[in-house]
Amino acid sequence: MAITVTDPRPIERAEEILTPKALAFVEELHKRFAGTRNELLAARGIKRQRVAETGKLDFLPETQDVRDGDWKVAEAPEALQDRRVEMTGPASPAKMAINALNSGAKVWLADLEDASTPTWSNVIDSILNLRDAATGSLSYTSPDGKEYTLRTDAPLAVVVARPRGWHLPEKHLLIDGEPAVGALVDFGLHFFHVAKQLVLNGQGPYYYLPKMESHLEARLWNEVFVYAQDFLGLGQGTIRATVLIETIPAAFEMDEILYELRDHASGLNAGRWDYLFSIIKYFRDAGEEFVLPDRASVVMTAPFMRAYTELLVKTCHQRGAFAMGGMAAVIPNRRHPEVTEAAFAKVRADKTREANDGFDGSWVAHPDLVPTCREVFDAVLGDPEKGGRPNQLDKQRPEVSVTADQLLDIASADGQVTEGGLRLNLYVAVAYTAVWLSGNGAVAIHNLMEDAATAEISRSQVWQQIRNKSVLADTGNTVTRELVERILGEETERLRTEFGDEAFRRYYKPASDLIADICLSEDYTDFLTTPAYELVD
Repeated sequence: MAITVTDPRPIERAEEILTPKALAFVEELHKRFAGTRNELLAARGIKRQRVAETGKLDFLPETQDVRDGDWKVAEAPEALQDRRVEMTGPASPAKMAINALNSGAKVWLADLEDASTPTWSNVIDSILNLRDAATGSLSYTSPDGKEYTLRTDAPLAVVVARPRGWHLPEKHLLIDGEPAVGALVDFGLHFFHVAKQLVLNGQGPYYYLPKMESHLEARLWNEVFVYAQDFLGLGQGTIRATVLIETIPAAFEMDEILYELRDHASGLNAGRWDYLFSIIKYFRDAGEEFVLPDRASVVMTAPFMRAYTELLVKTCHQRGAFAMGGMAAVIPNRRHPEVTEAAFAKVRADKTREANDGFDGSWVAHPDLVPTCREVFDAVLGDPEKGGRPNQLDKQRPEVSVTADQLLDIASADGQVTEGGLRLNLYVAVAYTAVWLSGNGAVAIHNLMEDAATAEISRSQVWQQIRNKSVLADTGNTVTRELVERILGEETERLRTEFGDEAFRRYYKPASDLIADICLSEDYTDFLTTPAYELVD
């Protein structure tokens, strides 16, 4: 097995990350684990096809003993006991990393996945920034001379890094001529360069694990962790991982996922937007009863979403793991006070529901929302400076009993499929993809912080509506390829007028072409980011 770097210097100081020893470690990870990863990805498709034919998913009979067993995950380290506010965002550029660390949040989800375009320069810059953050040397000076440095007047957010999902490749690192596994590249470079320093800092290498569909995929991560800790001579359990339950099959395996990672598990997160995407993807050809209404109509109080979040809290607390709430996508706009006021109100309501349900903390996408989220959880937990509890692990939910039918009760969601929703889906899908192609994976669109998940929902709904010949409630039109082509053309032209010819030519036209290809294709594309990745450097 041989490793090749196609571009050894995508940014200044890249050689500090792409060292021979670090690359040898990444190569060894592939030698040991890439084969199993490939087998698990193949198993996803087989299971999906079986489920599509029946329209049914259920809890696994072969793991009933795990669900019935009396076991708990390892106790959380001190640095992760209090997670009442988690700031999310990419680890590149340095300015954004510094702002996240300084935000006042307890945790920063340093995202190398959905909020980051995996250009080679972004990947290496992210690892470099996380290493500099661990050593306390991270800084940035803007072109106009403004300096950004890590605060010393209050604690920095604890870093929890999110590597790419198992499905994504890394074309700039070749293993025997084939693209490397993006997840192993992200984890391997981060762990090799940062783990020991984090331990010296009184923390540790902590991770968010995305997009998993089964406990066997969690088992593979656990095997990676065991090997990596032995490799660097760190004690088993030094690594801690929080798993995003953001796919519908994973919702049926929460206990099993925690069990596989139990020595390294920290909790589960309700990744709500990817969860909706997964439902559409999994049941896209299973009939009209699985067609969701307009994206904006699907709220967290919908019965099938309540079943998902309540099961997550119950499962986590029964096992001694943290239950982390999802992203509130609304963001403030400092130029428009009325938008900011509405954003704060929506975030407060969303976080209040989560805190009252027993979640131990939740996500925000903007530093200005950190105080609002903190106030809500302080009201339930108490002020940490005045003896409040750090979490709600003691809040068990024995009254919660969730069935497979409740998790799959998509038809109970209020709302309709409308032409306005179809138009918005096409606009957002193109607008987000264009910005992603430009190298930025997190972007504000109409005062919502969008990442890859919302673009995935948007384009998947369009594909599903064509497939099911959905009738639009506001116009009476049937969703056809011809209707989608027309509306896509209109929304693409609208984006041209909004962003100008140069940006349109470089990013928006290629984005529109890609969205047309995947929405109008007879075959469904599992991840928008897979073909989009071929269009970036």
